[in-house]
Parts: sequence; structure tokens; C-alpha cells
Amino acid sequence: MTLHSSHWGAFEAVETAAGLEVRPDPTDPNPADALLRNVPAMLDERVRVLVPHVRRGFLERGAGPDERRGHDDFVPVGWEQALSLAARELDRVRTAFGNASIFGGSYGWGSAGRFHHAQSQVHRFLNVLGGYTRSVETYSLGAARPLLRRIVGNDDPIMRSTSLSVLAEHTELFVCFGGIPAKNAQVNAGGVTRHATVGHLRRARERGARFVLVSPLRDDLVADLDAEWITPVPGTDTALMFGLAHTLVRNGLHDGDFLRTHCAGFDEWWSYLDGRTDGVVRDAAWASRICAVPEERIVALAREMAAHRTMITLSWSLQRARYGEQPLWTGVALACVLGQIGLPGGGVGHGYGAMAGIGGPRAEGPLPTLPQGFNTVTDFIPVARIADMLLHPGDGFDFDGARLRYPDIRLVYWAGGNPFHHHQDLARLRRAFARPETVIVHEQFWTATARHADIVFPASTTLERDDLGCARESDALIAMPRVTEPRGEARSDFAIFRALAEELGVGKEFDEGRDEWEWLEHLYESWRAALAEGGDPGLDFAGFWAKGRIDLPRVSRDRVLYADFRADPVAHPLPTPSGRIEIASATIASFGYDDCPGHPTWLEPEFLAEPPGTGPFPLFLVANNPATRLHSQLDHGAGSADAKVAGREPVRMHPADAAARGLAAGDVVLVESRVGSVLAGLVPSDDVAPGVVQLSTGAWFDPSAPDVATCVHGNPNAVTTDIGTSRLAQGCTGQLSRVEVRKAPAPLPSVRAFVPPVRIPGDDALRAKPE
Repeated sequence: MTLHSSHWGAFEAVETAAGLEVRPDPTDPNPADALLRNVPAMLDERVRVLVPHVRRGFLERGAGPDERRGHDDFVPVGWEQALSLAARELDRVRTAFGNASIFGGSYGWGSAGRFHHAQSQVHRFLNVLGGYTRSVETYSLGAARPLLRRIVGNDDPIMRSTSLSVLAEHTELFVCFGGIPAKNAQVNAGGVTRHATVGHLRRARERGARFVLVSPLRDDLVADLDAEWITPVPGTDTALMFGLAHTLVRNGLHDGDFLRTHCAGFDEWWSYLDGRTDGVVRDAAWASRICAVPEERIVALAREMAAHRTMITLSWSLQRARYGEQPLWTGVALACVLGQIGLPGGGVGHGYGAMAGIGGPRAEGPLPTLPQGFNTVTDFIPVARIADMLLHPGDGFDFDGARLRYPDIRLVYWAGGNPFHHHQDLARLRRAFARPETVIVHEQFWTATARHADIVFPASTTLERDDLGCARESDALIAMPRVTEPRGEARSDFAIFRALAEELGVGKEFDEGRDEWEWLEHLYESWRAALAEGGDPGLDFAGFWAKGRIDLPRVSRDRVLYADFRADPVAHPLPTPSGRIEIASATIASFGYDDCPGHPTWLEPEFLAEPPGTGPFPLFLVANNPATRLHSQLDHGAGSADAKVAGREPVRMHPADAAARGLAAGDVVLVESRVGSVLAGLVPSDDVAPGVVQLSTGAWFDPSAPDVATCVHGNPNAVTTDIGTSRLAQGCTGQLSRVEVRKAPAPLPSVRAFVPPVRIPGDDALRAKPE
């Protein structure tokens, strides 16, 4: 068995005559067994890109905008031809239009390895070519980070939140807006060696802590926590928090001293809450009318929060909707009103359960990561605005107080990640991908992103190369020796970029004279040299590789967010203009954004324009992260495939809603919105609130039967809206949509998501059969 690592944690693997055998790390108290079941599918040659390919239209007609991207078939070519074509296009575009016309796309989830980190590799390569237009922020936290930088000065409520070990010992009441989903806590960028989130929550429950879940999905908290389940109308958490805050202040249950000494702008916000600003009193009765939670329950919960050591947890999902800044800002303000910030077990945290590392150990020193170099191009976009950029070059847009313009992108270079998973309104994204002159992609599999490329380089998987595995949220550095040889003619991203750099005359600048093994040793030894005194593990690279795993030094385990700030806000101010938590922000107010004013504000999102249960799209769709895979990775793997219904992604809805539509378990249904439509397999479940349907992201996008549905496989981003959270952050809004569900008409089209766009010997077994 060979120890290896992944975003789902460490595992042992060996290639046998029967295939790849994978076993979870025996030292992990709660290993991600279900996700690790997908790992053997990395080696499934039926869906692998095995040799370089060029889109037929590009090969025959050359570069240029082309609406056949995503429809065309591909021609296998040799490495020499593919590298020559890619080098020629890179050189043509940067010479004729400048480096700002190259977009370097990546999303960082390609591998847990730090050297073969596709995002670092592609950015390093493009930087030695002179730079590229980049993206900033993430789909996961697009609204959160720009907002938190303004109201608390940094993202400490995410990355340095109070440790779960502290909550397990001290918290008496957990009020979980959006829950703490156990499925997401099995995943972390770079991997963790110990999955401990659920264990800490169970210890808190055993000690007597109470849990209140505020979510449309009952299983956003594990069942044995015995949580009270409150189901507001989706998208109305901000209004509910307003009702709680107003109740606390009106009844004298707030901490006035904390608000005066540690916060800025409370009086301004209170004028808004109590109606002195506009005549609207935003109390529990007002909140009840909006969120459909009884007024008496709101009042009782506020009193309970004041009477106990309370942790307010805010899931990342809350801010992935229109005006997503508001529930996060309001949650922080509500915690300020309670005045428990900085106390063990009290306060606020953003994202417990969103990833395995949130609230866990944190390595505070350096990590052995690949230097990306310096980007001389200043153009950038918020990551969720890629379709806007490609469709509307030269148009202006607002972001975090600045007025910017979309660059004119002629070439897209993508390595690591699948925008046809993360992005919204996939029909619109297809139109956007038709606009560039050239699209180059590194891929292991025939994903929708590969199918929308002109040149596709076959990339090796993590099992097929040596690497170093670590994460700041873990407590170990893991050697990741290759388990097997690369399939087909696949090469590592480094090898591909190295060959391209040689073609373009910048080989030495890219590789610095090192091969892959020498880079691994260099990164490890450079990391050792940068450690603080006493942190050196005492092993050279050869010793580390032989041992396989070493502890990361300087790991903080028991943290209390803002403990020093609470003790002395003058000696330990926050990095905000006031040095305090900014319940009202003069900086944000100065931007003049009507979609993100200067204090927490109730802004009714477009999907609430029609009352719940009315109109052509009466249901709320929750498009959350899947339990059976990471994003869209390895959707063809055993764990993901076993969860499919009639070969399509499962969609859950309340049994009463299903019965009202004449639907039964196992039916293939059509989920429609104003944007598009998707086929999925029905699973009735009373873990879903009435009026809500839930369809996880990550099914490989399949637009092969557009006369039937935008996607016939179950990708919810076929029906989500591509609009930013606000002009402040321009974050992703794919979490919530309005839809209707009905039985799909016969005959049903086959699912062709796993059928390569070129004939590959042996692929017939994966070809979907007519239903």
C-alpha cells in the first residue's frame, strides 16, 4: 500500500490485477469513505483524455470565435503538433493584442498536491510569458471576503474562527443559519489528516448543548444532534436576524457596553431597525411576515440566545444568493448585539462545516508551495463574472468601490477546474465560450470545459505523479508518491508548461533548471529553511519521503476569535478604519451602492418578487454541494454513480409537493426556471421543507438534447441566474432559484455526459442506453 493524499484526506492505495484498491487512512477518526470510493475512477480510460486533441473546426479553419465550440468533435494529434499550435496561438495573441487579452483560468481544486497545483502551474507559466488577466475571490466566498475586509478588516471569522474544540467545551446554544453540513466537512483544499467536525459537535451535544437549525434542509445538521428545525422562506435569513436583533434591544437583552466600546455604527443601524429612518419597524412581527417563522418563536429564540453562551454560525451558502452580503453582515451585527464575541464558545463564525479545516488546527508558518511569479497585467475580474467578461468586452462594472472595465479576451487558458460546474446559467456560459479566438485546456477527463476547448492537453491525475500534500488547515505534511503510471500519453501540467515554455523561449525562466523531482526537493528544503527556530522537523527530503508523513510545526488548536480584541480593543484593534467591528461602514456607504448600503439592510431579492407557492415557478430550488463527490470531480466514480436515479442527478422534494404534482420516487422530472431546464431523478424526502426542491451541483453538464432540456443529466446551473450578489462583491448567486417541477415527457434522451466526443476503443460500456 502507498500512502497518498487528496482533498478528502489521506488514503492508502495499490494497483492490483482487479483494479485500484483504496483504503482510508486508519488514523483518521471520521474518514471520507464515500468520497474515496470515487478515487479508482481516476484511472478509467473510457472517459480520460488519453492523447492531445484539437477541435475539428479549429484544425480546419484556425483561430476565431466559433459557436461550434461544445458541439464539434475532436481529432487526436501528436504532442509536437499540439504544442506547436498552442505556442503559436499564445505568441500571436500576446504579440497582436497584449498579455491582458489572455485569461488564465483555474480554480485550485485539481489536486491536493502543492507542486502539481494546476492553478499555481498555469499562473507561473503565464507570468513568465508576461502576465495575464486574472480572476479574484471564489465562487464559494465571493460575497464574504470583500465584505469582511470592510467590516472586520480581514477574513478571520472564516480562517481563524473559534476552534471547534472550544465550542465543544463551552457553547450552550448553537444557532446555525444554513447548518453545519457534515458532507462538506469531509472536504478541504489540500486535504486534512483528521476529519473531526462532527465529533466535536457530538461532544457538545453530549455535554448538554442545544442546536437550532435554520435551513430549508433538515440534514444540514447530523440527525443525532437533536436540533430544533426552523424553516424560514429561503432567502429571508436577514429578515429573521433583524427580528432577533430588534427583540434583544427592545427588551434590554443586548450588551450596550460591548456595542459602545467594540463596535462602530450601531446607533445608525438601530435607527433603521426601529423605524426612525423610514418609518418601518423591523421587529419580530415584521420579520415573521417575511420569513414565515411565527413571531412568538422569534421572540423566544432571541431570549434563549441572550440567556446562554451562544454561537451564531453562518454557512457559506447564505452569501451565495442575491444580496448575499446582507445575511453575513447582519449575522455579525446580531452577534455584536449579544455581546459574546471574544468569549469561549460565544460569538460568530462563518463556514463551520463548509470545509474540513474550518474551526480546526491551523498551521501558522510557511507551507511548501510553488512560487507563481509576478503578474505585470493589472486587469482582473471577480471570478463569478467570467461570462460577462467574455460577452461584453469593454463594458464597465463596479467592484469593491472601484469602477473597472472588462478586458477584451482573445485567448482563454484553463488548467485545473471546470467552469461548467461552478458557473451559473450554463447556456449563457456556452455563448460566452464561443467568443474567444482560442481556448486551451488541460484536462484528465472529457468534461464540458474540455468539450468547449480548441486544444486539449491530456493531464495526469494525482495518482500518476509524485507530489507533496498539505493544507494550512491540517496538521501534517504528506509525501504523495505516484501509485501508477500515467494513462495514455498524459503528462503533468508542469511537463506540458515546460515544453510550451521551451517552444516560446522562456524554458529556463519557467523551470529554473529543475525537473519535477528536483522541484519537490527544492520546495521541501526551502520550506524547512523558512521555518521559525525550533520548527525544523529534522529530516532532509530523502528522510521525509521515506517516512511519508511529518507533523506541521506551529499548529494552533484552541483559538477564541477576537479574544484579545475583546480584552482590550485599544491595544488590539481590528484592521478597520475605526479599529472596531463596523456595524455601519462609512467606507461602504461612500460607494453609493443601492444594492449594498452602508449598514445591514433588508433588500428583497428578485426571486421573492412573487410570493412563495405562486406564479409560474412556485418552488425554491436549493443548489448545494453534493455529498457524493467534490464539486464535479469524478462524477463517473462509484460513489457518485450509485446515487444517480435513472442515470441522472437526484432531486429531492417534500412528499406533499411531489404528490400534488402526481410525481413518484424514481420519476425523471423536468426542473424549469426562467433561465433554463434540467432533467433529474426524483427522491421524495421530508428532510426538505415544503415548497423547496434540492438539486446538488456537479453532475457533468450534458446539453446533448436541447429540445428536451438545457441539461439532461441534472446540473442545476442550467437553471440558475448569472448575476452578482451586489456591486460591492459581485459574488456568485447560484444557491437559490425559483422553479417548477413536472414529469419529463417521453421518450427520454440518453445521458451522454460520459461519452467522449471522439471514438475511443472500449468506450461503448459507458455509452448511455436509450430509456
